[in-house]
This record gives sequence, structure tokens and C-alpha cells, in this order.
Amino acid sequence: MAEIRFKKPTYPLSKALQGYLHLTQREATVPFAYADLVNPASRVTFFDKNGADTLWETMIYHERDQRAIFENLRKVYAQLKVGGDVAAIDHLYIDRVDYCLYANTHPFRVRIVNRINDLFDYFYVKQADMSRVYGMELEHLLSPNRINYLIKGSTMIEEHIQGIPGDTFIKKYLPLQNFNPIRIAKEFVKFNERSLVQLLGDMRNDNFVVEMIPDFDETYFRLRAIDFDQHCYEGNLKIYMPQYFKENNPIINLGFKSLSTVLTQQYQKEERTRLLTRVVAANGQLDALMLAMRTEDLSTEENILQLKTQLAALYGDDSFLKCQSMGDIVAISLKMLETYPVSKPHSVFSRMQKASDEMVR
Repeated sequence: MAEIRFKKPTYPLSKALQGYLHLTQREATVPFAYADLVNPASRVTFFDKNGADTLWETMIYHERDQRAIFENLRKVYAQLKVGGDVAAIDHLYIDRVDYCLYANTHPFRVRIVNRINDLFDYFYVKQADMSRVYGMELEHLLSPNRINYLIKGSTMIEEHIQGIPGDTFIKKYLPLQNFNPIRIAKEFVKFNERSLVQLLGDMRNDNFVVEMIPDFDETYFRLRAIDFDQHCYEGNLKIYMPQYFKENNPIINLGFKSLSTVLTQQYQKEERTRLLTRVVAANGQLDALMLAMRTEDLSTEENILQLKTQLAALYGDDSFLKCQSMGDIVAISLKMLETYPVSKPHSVFSRMQKASDEMVR
């Protein structure tokens, strides 16, 4: 099983990454910073509708400060959603600001409400972390999902990613099984493959969401990462493979019952083929991103050595051993899409089948 023992340090944005963000228009122009939210008059524990502590606290600001803070937050939302046209969201107001007690980037969650129809949305204000930014950019370019965020100095503003939290899905929806179980098992295989190729770590069930998409005959699924803090930092290869987190076992067990090794490898190949297609399509922008990333100090020498050694063994390719940085490792991992259409050694459900066979013997 995969286990993260120590908290990852925060890496400030480098000049190389800032240059990339400027070229790709990810920079915010709003005169606002994370520090503007950190001095409330008081805090109140935020409980969910069932009365359970959510580990978020609602910020209560001094009346003299709140108007300016909330207006700046509306301007931030306008830039995130409508290109900065504040007049277009004149009917929206900030309802509350919540602070998370446990996440690496210490996020603030902002709830914004529509006066006309009472619909609401969320967005997040966080401390910018280089690992997270690189992870989100790779997700934006190479996954089927688009990521919307802005950077202002050391402040990150992120759009809310909608979906059912993975732990909630496992607890409330998975036991019902009023859907084709092969669908969710198939998507987990693909999600596992994307995470490995992009080196997106710590994809336990509370760090991804599940989208349920009704079609005319069945419900389809998509798994989306929502936490990018552990991107290409850890040395243990299993950290980048969701199949090794015990929290995901209910989905893995479902796949064990539903998928054969042949099907698993088919879905792996499908996902790697799509990833390669996106690599080609994002060629210019991806090249600029990797040019910056390969120069970055994103982890320890020990972690880099461990990870490149394990990946070389996984793929049977010594190209990884020449890597000097985590950016180098990601670049070679993407290169493997051309050479290795299916990385057989980590097949999710064939691993479980082997364990089952040994138990029978």
C-alpha cells in the first residue's frame, strides 16, 4: 500500500514558471492577495447539514474591512469567469469565506450567490505552490478536463471542480450499484494510468471527485483530480498509482469482480493513446512548460533517485536513470507513451488476480 509519511514543503514560484504563466495569460490583474483574508475578527466552526464538523471555519471580518474584501473577491471572480467584466456579475454577492484547517496550501473557499435565482458557486484562494501549478497545468493539457485558475504573485485563485467527492461516492453510491460496475472500474483504470504518466501523487478517494454522466442507456463516469499538492515530489512510485491506496479498495474490489486482465490492458492502452494524442496537440505549450519544469528544484535528491530507479524497472528502460530533476522524469514518462503502449507491470486488476491465485494455491 502507498503511504505519505511527511508533509511536502511549499515551493515558491520560480521566474521560469512565472514567465510561462505570463505567456499563457494565467496572471491575475486584480489588486488582491491571499494575505488580505488571513486576519478575521473571529472564526466560527462550519458544520454540514447533518451537524458534522467539516474542518472548515467561516471567517468573520471587521465591518470596516469586509466591504473592501468582498468587493475585491467579486472582481477576482469576474476575472476568473467573465474576463474581468464586473458589470456582468453585478447581481452576484459574496455570501461567506471559509478557511480549511488541514490542506497544504491552507485554502480559503469563497461562496458567491446569484441574487436573481439563489444559485451559488465556489472558488478558492490559496498560497501558490510550484508543485501544484505544474500538476494543474499538466492536467489541463493532457487530461480530458480543463483547469481554470489564475496567479497573482504568491496567491492562487482556483475555480471549483464539481463532482461527488470520491469518499462520498464510495460510501453512498457504490453500495447501491444501480449502474454497470464495469463503467466505474474502467474509469479507475484510466485514472490510474493518467496519474502515473503525469506523476500526479496522492490520489486517495478524498483527493478526486466522481462525475456521473447519464446517457440514453447507461450512466457513465469520469474521475477528476482535485488535489495537486503531491505532484512529482515523492520518491515511492506507488504514490503515483491510485491502485495502491487502501482508501480506494472498494472501487478496486469492484473492478476485480468485473474486469479481466485483457480488458484492463485494453483500457490502459486506450488511455495512453489518448494521452499521446493530447501531447501532440499541446506540442508548443507543453514544450514551453517542460522547458521550465526541467530546470526546477521540485523534490529531494533522494526522492529523485528512488523514483527514477523504480520507473526504470517498471518500464524496463534505462532512460530514466539519466534524469537529474523531477521535470526530467516527467518528460521521459511522456516519452514512454510512444514506446510503451501498455505498461503491463502495474496492471491494476491483474495484480489483484495474481494475489488471489496465490491465495488459492
